[in-house]
Amino acid sequence: MDPAADAGPIEPFLATPGPSNVPEAVRRAMSGPVIHHRSGEFSGIFRDVCERAPALLGMAGDLAVLTCSGTGAMQAVIENLTRPGDHVLVASFGRFGQRWAEIATALDRRVSHLELEWGLRPDPAAIAEHAASHPDAVLLLTTHSETSTGAVSDAEAIAAAVHAVRPELMLGIDAISSGAALRFEFDAWGFDAVVSGSQKAWMLPPGLAFAGLSARAEAQMRELLSGTGPHPYYLDLARALDRQREAATTPWTPAHVLVQGLQAALDLIEAEGMVARDARHRRHGRATRAALAALGVEGFSPDHDSSGILTAFEVPDGLTADGIRGYLRDRAGITTAGGQARLKGRIVRIGHCGWFGDGHLLTTIAQLERALAAGGHRVEPGAGIAAAEAALHATTEVLA
Repeated sequence: MDPAADAGPIEPFLATPGPSNVPEAVRRAMSGPVIHHRSGEFSGIFRDVCERAPALLGMAGDLAVLTCSGTGAMQAVIENLTRPGDHVLVASFGRFGQRWAEIATALDRRVSHLELEWGLRPDPAAIAEHAASHPDAVLLLTTHSETSTGAVSDAEAIAAAVHAVRPELMLGIDAISSGAALRFEFDAWGFDAVVSGSQKAWMLPPGLAFAGLSARAEAQMRELLSGTGPHPYYLDLARALDRQREAATTPWTPAHVLVQGLQAALDLIEAEGMVARDARHRRHGRATRAALAALGVEGFSPDHDSSGILTAFEVPDGLTADGIRGYLRDRAGITTAGGQARLKGRIVRIGHCGWFGDGHLLTTIAQLERALAAGGHRVEPGAGIAAAEAALHATTEVLA
């Protein structure tokens, strides 16, 4: 008999790297009467979130709050810091890192793209060598958390390695999924641009993106704006920052209901604390990897403490990614993610970021055991749960 046949009612939740689960407090904040986006009430909310959000990325300066996806913020960084024909470097180690190169190419920048192996943490020395070998490049773009594989780069080491060979080169990084989840020190590590997105660990629906610039990057942006040539319009970060600073508002109609939700999300994030939040994401990564090993499933994400946003695993022989994911979705109400591009059909990705507790994790592991068994994979009942619990208990003591 199928062990899930009499499982009873289910409460659906997301175990994806984005969108992630939205807490009840955030949903309530977004469910009230719609306020006007040019009112004092909105400006008070917007001022509050603009003052509080930068700290989650280790910034003392301002973080532009944009109405778009994270991809829009990526485009904004390239459009505002370079001009057509400028030489832009990209160092990618997965599908979303490749997006930097695709956007820069579409914007008529000259791109030199270093593609590193998917599923591994990138070597900072290789990225520094890439920077050194292109002395005319003005901007290098890379990724912190690569959600196509689960690998998380050592952003601090990358910045240090590049600074050692090209201190004048501006550095931009995609922290779309790691922002508000893992430790990121924009100022201390010396980045010039960072982007993040609302639907990941910020615990909101899609629709807001964040873009931060260093002082030298902002100076570069304003110098470019003073010259001739094409200028950004909707994604003009100078205009966005000026409106935030001068009037606590936006140049264009904002997704103001999401801004209201962001205020509630920041309350929850600050109550947990970024140190504890970073530790929680890391311990969930450890527990998931331990469970997969106990179930005889080959992990694809690096078996490394940094992999706290999601854990990817290879689909066992005889099973399919669609079969595993379909079982979890239809029989247990758990939505997971599949592979992208060259990894499509090869891996399943379990997201454990944002509003995701031990209960979510253990339920996912228990149902994954059933999904694997239903597909014919030999599973010792309870082995995954036992391994996950042991890892959670062990790391709770270490992280306390």
